[in-house]
Amino acid sequence: MTFSADRAGRYESWYETEQGRRADEAEKAALGWLLRAFPQLRSVLEIGCGTAHFTRWLAGQHLAPIGLDLSSTMLGQAGLVGGVQLVQGDARSLPFADRSFDLAAFVTSIEFLNRPREALVEALRVARSGILLGVLNRWSVLGLRRRLAGLFRSTVYDGARFYGVGELKRLLRSVGEAGARVLWCTTLYPGCAPWAQSRLPWGGFIGMALVVAEDTREAEQ
Repeated sequence: MTFSADRAGRYESWYETEQGRRADEAEKAALGWLLRAFPQLRSVLEIGCGTAHFTRWLAGQHLAPIGLDLSSTMLGQAGLVGGVQLVQGDARSLPFADRSFDLAAFVTSIEFLNRPREALVEALRVARSGILLGVLNRWSVLGLRRRLAGLFRSTVYDGARFYGVGELKRLLRSVGEAGARVLWCTTLYPGCAPWAQSRLPWGGFIGMALVVAEDTREAEQ
């Protein structure tokens, strides 16, 4: 997907709005909960990092992240803030050796990939411990609103493919190895909901992780 400099700037500034701050807090809480499934975690490759908003957050979690994106415009916007290492590259042909990182992450980026399974296979090639996903939920009030908005005006989500929990689990399991586990939660429920995060499949944002069995991978070497 091609982003203009203006759209890239609006993407980052949205997190400063009231709605953006609420979404940001909830999404990071869900992703942080999933990160606990990787106790030895240190290095992370965020694929499709965009303006590096979440790459910088990962750095704030005492991790060593690298942000990768195909768009020079997005990387240019990310570079205005700085603070993390950035690389331009294609999700389907990562410029890194096998198992270069502990974890590969896609945060609101896999929705924009034409061949998501190929990107997940490639991510698992470079990641020793697994994959972390943050994905917009097709079967949520928020997902419906975003799709409807695209009918009346151009939005950043015009080219996006939203996923449900079941579809996303099947996609991850199709690339997972024997012994791998899939963990998930959702967040961004309507304001009347009595919880911020749950295992119900209708929250606007899905956090999901594929946790690889390290001993199985080592035995295959």
